[in-house]
Amino acid sequence: MKTTLPFTEEHEMFRAAFRKFVEKEIAPFYKDWYLKDREVPKKLFKKMGELGYLCTWADKKYGGSGLDVLYQVIMTQETARRGFGCVGQWLHSDIVGPYVEHYGSEEIKDKYLPQMITGDKLICVAMTEPEVGSDLASIKTTAIKDGDHYILNGEKTFITNGMISDICIVACLTNPELGRKGISLLLVEMDSPGFTRTRLNKIGFHGQDTAELHFTDVSVPVGNLLGEEGKGLNYLMSRLQPERMFAAQLAQGQAERALESAVDYAKQRPMFGKHLSDLQYTQFLLADMATEVTIGRVFADAVVLAVMNGENVAAEVSMAKYYCTEMAFRVSDKALQIHGGHGYCYEDYDIGRVFMDTRVQRISAGTSEVMKLLVARSLGV
Repeated sequence: MKTTLPFTEEHEMFRAAFRKFVEKEIAPFYKDWYLKDREVPKKLFKKMGELGYLCTWADKKYGGSGLDVLYQVIMTQETARRGFGCVGQWLHSDIVGPYVEHYGSEEIKDKYLPQMITGDKLICVAMTEPEVGSDLASIKTTAIKDGDHYILNGEKTFITNGMISDICIVACLTNPELGRKGISLLLVEMDSPGFTRTRLNKIGFHGQDTAELHFTDVSVPVGNLLGEEGKGLNYLMSRLQPERMFAAQLAQGQAERALESAVDYAKQRPMFGKHLSDLQYTQFLLADMATEVTIGRVFADAVVLAVMNGENVAAEVSMAKYYCTEMAFRVSDKALQIHGGHGYCYEDYDIGRVFMDTRVQRISAGTSEVMKLLVARSLGV
């Protein structure tokens, strides 16, 4: 089924160019990044920046292209469909970068956006703490004002791109006695004295690094405050909708990759004098997978279109994130089963990597349980 998104000829030209970039600059090296390096090299982001693939939404006065959200969707689709979900340009460009655009002062935007667009500086966001996950209002990290600086203390964990980023948006309490109303966002240089980071080892999604961040009396200029003091939680909530929209697109692309891999393998795998695809059970399994994947594509694209039209679809975005991530895990699990032992040894076939990568999508950007809670609230229960 064709997408419902209004891609123009210009969009498709962009897709074709980016697809060539993926085949040249990512495909030959991705297995090593995933299995050996455990991170995507910063030089890839630099190449993407040189070609205008980072922060495509940014205003031209900062060096951006001022493009619509569909260009970002295209890049997420193309990397995920090739099984390269760990390429984290979507986090840098689509999830974290807009915080700087929406809430940064002109001084902050002038200083950081051009470097983010070129890939000279990578950015991440730090919300989760060792004892605080979905309940962001309960964070413990503090930033107490001392003259013209904040003194930042605390820990953050499960920070995507935390090892390769140069700057970080940190959710912290600038007024601890106010609780959730005292949460603010600070832009922190990650080479600041008192800052350290530790790599975390995961069961999957190896190509994208994940880190624990430690702040000990880190001095942050007051000018690095994003927006106003005490409005950090509101800012975070406002950006979660687009984050979950992209999470749905990423998972959808992974599901499509899993289905494609399963079909290709079943067609060429000999089985009892036939091919695996000739067996009725395999056909039924693939039919189930294809149906779920098609539903996911319609759903994921529908919420993008609604967001483009300015509609308030917070509940629907939560539904799409929940459905697409759970569906991608189911489909990749079935695809791995079709591959048998070859699927479990993920050096020769990428379905094993896709399967492991889809698992974390049910946790990141809001767990499936939180998504269901948000949907239930939209129903008035």
